[in-house]
Amino acid sequence: MNSIIWSTSTTFFILLLWENIQVRELSYAMISCVSPLALSRLGRASVLRAAKCGMRRVSSQSEASSRSSHTTTQSRTILTEEQRRFLDSALRVNQAGELAATLIYTAQTPPVVKAHPHLRPLMKHMYDQEAGHFKTFNELLAKHRIRPTAMYPVWQAAATILGWTTGVMGREAAMACTEAVETEIGDHYNGQVREMFKWMQDLQEKGEELDPELKVLIDDIKRIRDEELEHLDYAVENDAKEAQPYQPLTDVIRYGCKGAIWISERI
Repeated sequence: MNSIIWSTSTTFFILLLWENIQVRELSYAMISCVSPLALSRLGRASVLRAAKCGMRRVSSQSEASSRSSHTTTQSRTILTEEQRRFLDSALRVNQAGELAATLIYTAQTPPVVKAHPHLRPLMKHMYDQEAGHFKTFNELLAKHRIRPTAMYPVWQAAATILGWTTGVMGREAAMACTEAVETEIGDHYNGQVREMFKWMQDLQEKGEELDPELKVLIDDIKRIRDEELEHLDYAVENDAKEAQPYQPLTDVIRYGCKGAIWISERI
C-alpha cells in the first residue's frame, strides 16, 4: 500500500513539474542530474533533489538566453534611410572599382612582364590583393542584396583597354596608371571610413555602440585602403613619374576614375 501511495505521489509531482517547465529543458535538466533508470529506484528526497536541480538549470539557461538576447538587441544598429543608401552606393562602387583593378592588372601584366621579367612577382602580388578585395565586396553585395552597377559591362571593357594600353606604352606608363587609380581609390575609401566614424561618434554620444558587423566593415575597408596605398607606393618606386607624358596621362585616368565613381554611385 505504501509503495502504491509513494508511486502515485511521485507521478503526480513529476507531472506537475512537467506542466510548468518547458518539456525539452526539463528533460535535459533531469537527465543531467539523474538517469531515468536511477530515478525509478530513488527515494522521495532524491527525487526532490533531482527536481530542484532541474529547475535551477532551467532557470540559469533562461537567464543566460535572456541576457544574450538583450545584448544582441542592444548592439544592433538601426540605420537611417540615408545611411542605408550611403552603404548601398559605397559597396556598389567598391565592387566595381575592384573589378576594374583586377582587369587592369590582367591586361597590363603580359606586356610589362615580357619587357621586365623581374616585375612578375610584384604584378602578381598586386593582382592577388585586388582579387581578394573583389571577392570581399562580391560577398558583401550578395549578403546585403545590393545590386551591382548597371555599368558593369562598360567598366569591364574600359578597364581592359586602359590596362592593355598603358602596359604596351611601357613599365613607366603602367605604373603611372596604378599611381593615378590608387590615388583616387585611396581618397574614396578614406571618405567612407570618415563617414562611418561619424556614425560611431554620434552613437557614442547617445550612449550606444556601433553594430559589430559595421565595425568589421570599417576594419575591412581600412585594410583594403592601406593595401591600395601600398600599390601607389610600389608604382612610384618603379618610376611612375618617368612616364611620358606623365601629367596628361595621370590626369585623364584620375578624371576617368572620378567619373566612374560618380556614375556607379547612382546607376
